[in-house]
Amino acid sequence: MSNGTRFIDGYLHAWRTNEPDSIRALFSADAVYRSAAHDPEPSVGIDDIIAFWGEAADAPDAWAYEGAVVLETDDAAVIRGVTTYTQGPKAAVYDNLWLVRFGADGRATEFEDWWVERKS
Repeated sequence: MSNGTRFIDGYLHAWRTNEPDSIRALFSADAVYRSAAHDPEPSVGIDDIIAFWGEAADAPDAWAYEGAVVLETDDAAVIRGVTTYTQGPKAAVYDNLWLVRFGADGRATEFEDWWVERKS
């Protein structure tokens, strides 16, 4: 299984559960996480990333995601997806483009989510 595919599977598990160990398994100790393109204040380091996920946690039944790796090298992946929030203040459909860089151990060292809300 490629790093990109493994990342998608692990990310979806962590997103559903919000378990710190699941998040820790995805990201290196010094990873940089941008929840939006050009995030002026990204989360830096695994503890900061886990804290961010705790603050931004989505209920597991409030969303659905479909995505796939569209481009991958040994140390990076581009993942294109669609997130559908079915309830709550985010209720809408979003197109996502994830840019992920991987360390030698396969965990993400950088993550950036480029997303845009679809207009109806």
